[in-house]
Amino acid sequence: MSRIRHTPDDEPHFLMRTLAAEFADGDTIAPHTHRWGQLIYAASGVITVSAERGSWVVPPHWAVWAPPGVRHGLRFTGAASLRTIYVRPDVMSPSDRSAVVTVSALLRELILRAVQLGMIDARQPTHRALADLIVHECSACSTSPLDLPLPQSARLRRVAQHLAERPRDRTSHAALGRRFGIGARTLERGFAAETGLSLGQWRRQARFMHALRRLGAGASVKQVTAEAGYRTPSAFIAAFRAALHTTPGRYFDGAGA
Repeated sequence: MSRIRHTPDDEPHFLMRTLAAEFADGDTIAPHTHRWGQLIYAASGVITVSAERGSWVVPPHWAVWAPPGVRHGLRFTGAASLRTIYVRPDVMSPSDRSAVVTVSALLRELILRAVQLGMIDARQPTHRALADLIVHECSACSTSPLDLPLPQSARLRRVAQHLAERPRDRTSHAALGRRFGIGARTLERGFAAETGLSLGQWRRQARFMHALRRLGAGASVKQVTAEAGYRTPSAFIAAFRAALHTTPGRYFDGAGA
């Protein structure tokens, strides 16, 4: 289907803009901001979205909402198909924080249809209905367990960066605190206060997100188990099932379909 040609006079009528792009494993988009909110969806592959307050891993079936003005960068794992919608601020701005939402079967088709149209024009009744459905589905979708909130203080961020880059690290909290010159209790209280997760929960979440990225790049469950620091493949599969309610094989097979 050919797209309608637009002129500058059409700009005030646009409710949404869209973008489709393909990326290779390891590609990145540098941190940036938009005046409009952005719904970031990977039709295939895995995207890691990083912002000041945390990072989110987005495999298929999930999307990230980046509100207007929120600085964020993207990193792609595996061959990724980006399908994104930019939403005018007065159309949808449910939160000033980025968040991950479930992409239902309906929302997926709505995203793909919007991208096919290119611009969603308020003067078109079907376009208005499409925009309303997208907003409704995003508002109705539950948040996911795929976010990793970052501490705000500089010294705790250094600890978080160390752990995120070394998912197999099983150093005790006391030894970790000594390495960074922080008492173990101060370290644990700081993570709980600044991220909403205990230090143990944060470390488990970091391992799980690393594992998701590796699965998206085509690694096997056995490889992921070793690289992400899980003791056995069954332990990783149990963690995956607890988070996403299915097995890794079924999840990524379903995404491909």
